[in-house]
Amino acid sequence: MHQEIRLHGHIDETIEYFATSAAGDVYSRYFYESLGERLRIFSPGSEFEIGPIGIRHRGNGGYFCEYMFGVDLPLADLAKKDVLNRLVLYGASYREDERLFFSDSTEGMQSYERIFFEGNAVYNYFFFLNGSVSGDLREQQKGILRLLGKSLKRSPFVGAGEDTDLADELFGLLGHKSSLFLIKLIHKKHKIYHDRFRTAYAGRKSIPQETWTELEALAEELGIDKYQQERIHIDVMYKHPDNRRIVDEYKSILIDCNRNGSIGALENARLTRLKTLSVRNNIPSALFYTLDEMLKHDKLVNLEEQDYIAETRQILAGILLQERQIDACIDEVDMIKLLQAKRRASENQDHTFEQILLETGKACDERIRDGADLSLMESFSYIVTYFDRYDNTSSKINQLAFMENVRFSEKSIRSLLGNRRSFNELSEGFFDSLFFKGILGNKYLGQFGRKKIQVLKKGLEEIEEGRRTVQDLLRRLNSIDEEERDYGIVLGHVKERIRNLYSRYNTRNEQEILQSEVIEELQAKGMIEREIPRALFRNVMVNIKKEAYYLHNLLPSIVGKHDSALREDFLDNSGLDRFYVEELERQYFQHNDMDIQDLYQIRKGLSA
Repeated sequence: MHQEIRLHGHIDETIEYFATSAAGDVYSRYFYESLGERLRIFSPGSEFEIGPIGIRHRGNGGYFCEYMFGVDLPLADLAKKDVLNRLVLYGASYREDERLFFSDSTEGMQSYERIFFEGNAVYNYFFFLNGSVSGDLREQQKGILRLLGKSLKRSPFVGAGEDTDLADELFGLLGHKSSLFLIKLIHKKHKIYHDRFRTAYAGRKSIPQETWTELEALAEELGIDKYQQERIHIDVMYKHPDNRRIVDEYKSILIDCNRNGSIGALENARLTRLKTLSVRNNIPSALFYTLDEMLKHDKLVNLEEQDYIAETRQILAGILLQERQIDACIDEVDMIKLLQAKRRASENQDHTFEQILLETGKACDERIRDGADLSLMESFSYIVTYFDRYDNTSSKINQLAFMENVRFSEKSIRSLLGNRRSFNELSEGFFDSLFFKGILGNKYLGQFGRKKIQVLKKGLEEIEEGRRTVQDLLRRLNSIDEEERDYGIVLGHVKERIRNLYSRYNTRNEQEILQSEVIEELQAKGMIEREIPRALFRNVMVNIKKEAYYLHNLLPSIVGKHDSALREDFLDNSGLDRFYVEELERQYFQHNDMDIQDLYQIRKGLSA
């Protein structure tokens, strides 16, 4: 049993603190003193001084925070799924052999700006002990690591900012004569923005444009820079359970590949699938790029498609020959090869391509700085302009294909029209070949995504020919979007009603009764506003029957026989979305307490 004293205060309009002392007889210990603008928290041999610009420390202890984007994450922590928090002990450092080294040099000072830049954007903790550890500072720090290291790196209370639960957890590991001193620093402005963004994102896993405008205004009012905004966005999006599962599976595959020393075709197919799924779920690409970089993904890739990298190096190296008066300018054929290489690099998550581009840009900058002709940069800018058009176009088309509730605007369509003309100037029909051919062949393209892409492809062509207007195309895309939304709502409610009320729904009369009741209920709840077409309802019923047949008849046989071919045959011919079926499979394995690795083995048949 222990007691706690907690002090609460504000450094300024930005920084807030809670200072907690926990001990068996805490009320007999006078552990702080006020020094004007400073607050001193102390015990024999250790102390913190909270000042107007930062926090000073002396003695044993250290600081910790929950990991988030931008916090230095060692590979050893990344590989452990239960590690949630970063822990830094004063005087501790890693040698070249990655062994931890302790010194007696533990005194120092950290500014609040640095704390919230290098650590967590919202909560950061500092601590020291009295009792439980003895000896010189080096030995005390080693003792703290043995006593508290595992709990501090794994405690869920750190990210939640739950001081009482955290103090209870830590004090339970200490001797009854020990004292724990804990300081929590809160960045109030970041917390306001974080909480507002989390609330906006939680319900729909997306942020409407009007809410983005409000968030931008809030960030400007609070003076939060773009980097910290991005860190908060990524942190909130990652913590959504659906997103976290995707990112953690991606991380798990990369860690296994890192240990094995290579990424084979099968692993690359799984990574590609997860990347495609991430587009649909609007998961920040920065999460994947960070993992790729940390796990040396590019160096592990073992694919045959390395020819496009060699060709890219050759074309970009030619730019630098211009300063020697050699005609190596980029023509249409070169530009087509570079764009095709960029597409293949994107499909393979091969960041070597982007690295080559960055190195070329840097070389151009340095040579122009040293007096080279400006035509050098003009050639490079010509390439970058097309790459920007590619990224813009690819992003819009992928969002339309794989994400729900994506609303195009006239501006978006006109932007695609302009890019279409630019790409087709390189070669007739190049735009369709570059963007539509691959996506229409993607097995993860769902029924509504396919409709939208086909309508967009044909619509852009008809607008160019003067047979359709931008407004016509926009109305058609929005109509499919509404149909997709209605399908999802009706599917969910029909399945729920069948599960709870109906055992039969085979006859036309039974289906008509079911349709009337579902539509009446949805209209009463205000979830649908327009009349639901009979064809849409029939489509829902047919797909529910296919789903039931797959779960009750095919999937048990597929699992029992590891019959990947039967699974692929169903997916190719049923018309059900592959994303949707894979989620049904995951739920089936979870419900029946089966090993999910068996499911991955069955899915390997697609890439074998």
